[in-house]
Amino acid sequence: MKTLQVMTGLILFFLASFVVAQSQPQLNLMPMPASVQQGTGQLAINQSFAIVVTGGHDAALDGAVQRFVDQLSRQTGIPFRPKPGAAPALQVHADQGLQPVQKLDEDESYELTVADSGAKITAPTTLGVLRGLQTFLQLVQITPTGFAAPVVTIKDQPRFPWRGMLIDVSRHFIPIDVLKRNIDGMAAVKMNVLHWHLSDDQGFRVESKKFPKLTEMGSDNMFYTQDQIREFIAYAHERGIRVLPEFDMPGHSRSWFLGYPELSSGAGPYTLEGGGIDPIMDPTRESTYKFLEKFIAEMAKLFPDPYFHIGGDEVDGKQWDANPKIQEFIKAHGMKNNQDLQAYFNQRLEKIVAKNHKTMVGWDEILHPDLPKTVIVQSWRGQASLAAAAKQGYRGLLSYGYYLDLMWPAARHYAVDPMSMTTTDGAADLTPQERSLILGGESCQWAEWVTPENIDSHIWPRNAVIAERLWSPQEVKDVASMYRRMNAVSYQLESLGLTHNSARAHMLQRMAGNSDISALRVLADVVEPVKEYNRWDDAKGPIDFHSPLTRMIDAVSPESDTARRFSELVQSFVQGGCKDRAAEEQIRSYLTTWRDNDAKLHPLLEQSSILQEDVPLSQNLSALGEAGLEALDYIDRGQTAPDSWKTQQMAVIDQAKTRQADMFLMVTAPVQQLVEASAGQAQHN
Repeated sequence: MKTLQVMTGLILFFLASFVVAQSQPQLNLMPMPASVQQGTGQLAINQSFAIVVTGGHDAALDGAVQRFVDQLSRQTGIPFRPKPGAAPALQVHADQGLQPVQKLDEDESYELTVADSGAKITAPTTLGVLRGLQTFLQLVQITPTGFAAPVVTIKDQPRFPWRGMLIDVSRHFIPIDVLKRNIDGMAAVKMNVLHWHLSDDQGFRVESKKFPKLTEMGSDNMFYTQDQIREFIAYAHERGIRVLPEFDMPGHSRSWFLGYPELSSGAGPYTLEGGGIDPIMDPTRESTYKFLEKFIAEMAKLFPDPYFHIGGDEVDGKQWDANPKIQEFIKAHGMKNNQDLQAYFNQRLEKIVAKNHKTMVGWDEILHPDLPKTVIVQSWRGQASLAAAAKQGYRGLLSYGYYLDLMWPAARHYAVDPMSMTTTDGAADLTPQERSLILGGESCQWAEWVTPENIDSHIWPRNAVIAERLWSPQEVKDVASMYRRMNAVSYQLESLGLTHNSARAHMLQRMAGNSDISALRVLADVVEPVKEYNRWDDAKGPIDFHSPLTRMIDAVSPESDTARRFSELVQSFVQGGCKDRAAEEQIRSYLTTWRDNDAKLHPLLEQSSILQEDVPLSQNLSALGEAGLEALDYIDRGQTAPDSWKTQQMAVIDQAKTRQADMFLMVTAPVQQLVEASAGQAQHN
């Protein structure tokens, strides 16, 4: 009898726990905090919402609290008017203020407790408070009784101290206001480093007082003044983000040579449009180092961050090979090849950087045992090179797998980890001390195919999942949860001023010359751009960085949410024996829309010069819709589709798989799954 009572009690306990769990809201937090304990109840957000600040009170904290209030008001639409003397809804406490120059190992931890009577954020530093305020903003949701934050206890700190994003402003110039809204997005997902790629072959973007011809001749008059840079760095600093400058050398440096050809290893002349041998700095002339000493000294004063990125990647040695004096220098100094010459250049450069009280950072090609162990190696070639650097005692950052410009789906970025422990990557062999040298990583948005108009949509919301990978515990890996939370955070990012969703509609309207883009949107929602560097590789001749980026490929998302949801729906339907009628109705709805869309869209495609290349895509989508509907008809009748029909539909699918206008239809695979299911279908009814 006692055993029965115990069992009954346990059953009731688990039932009660299930009811509580079901009543708790799903938390749309990204990055997911280190520790989350949900309770019951909620804290109402209303007009009387007030904040009190204690502890290390400084101007940075005051500014952060005001920005928080402004953002919370935008999210909820509530104008806050707290009553004098009323109890605060949120208490904020920091032991110490924000450092004048943010440090790599600065404490970013915080604790956030939300009760139905009030909330509290406590942190050792203002930086931790900044992170906690962002978490609170993500907690606030609409409920049946109004906006509220659920009762919860969060203890949080980052997994890695370096969580960055690179933005290239050389290929296409990105104005300060666009960079600022991306800084706000980075702060929202707790990133802490903006890696500013400021020079490359196509443009030099920083005003130099000592060498004014860098921008006078190498920027197409698109550059940042030093006053703009100081103000931007202050803006980022207030949001807990360091600004790391990169000036790429000795390669990727054509823009330097228009004003200062004496730095080059070849004769020139040079233009920003390029062509011919990729130019490289001459590492054999003392005048090169005298120039760089003055330049780096000037930039070191302008950029207060303790780190200075010198690039160092993809050095094409053809110009060195073609220069007899450089080859004589290599032999005279006992060097074996161009790699040794670059190592010599990097050693000289590191001394200049260190003289200006900075630590040198470079891409993984700089790795060489003659460089001091203070150097940080950034790996774009894979976890193996990151592990190799750590084994040699160098600190490292991972960017491989985080290149946003490759147009990978969010799940693929999410699967990449700086501390990957698979044996093929080499990280499994690292000692605990070597693993501690891996500082984190950076996403990268290179600018060959972005403009101020569409750069946000290439970065967000996918960048948020990379931010989570660098902040959250390694065990946070559930892909379905990631997509749910990413999509929720995406709307919050729009409220910050980012345009990753809204700009797409504007671009489609311009292509259509019409405000009614519903049919065009149906097509745009199921295509994705070509991946990797296929668009670049297939371009006829050098890329014209002055040409407009106004095609559909420039407007569509890197990843089709519609195609992903449709694929999941079809897979579940087929694996369930094609018996789920509710799922079938949803599938039919998609397929019917696609089948009928070409008739609606065709007149618009024909009248727009920009959209004419997309006609085959629209026709193929319609054919896919028809094939999928016919497959469902066979399944509903319990008939096996004839082989001749299947052969015909597979030809339609193969045609739809072909690349059109540099895009792919992403619903071909699930439609093929339906066709194959109908062709092998036994009686299911």
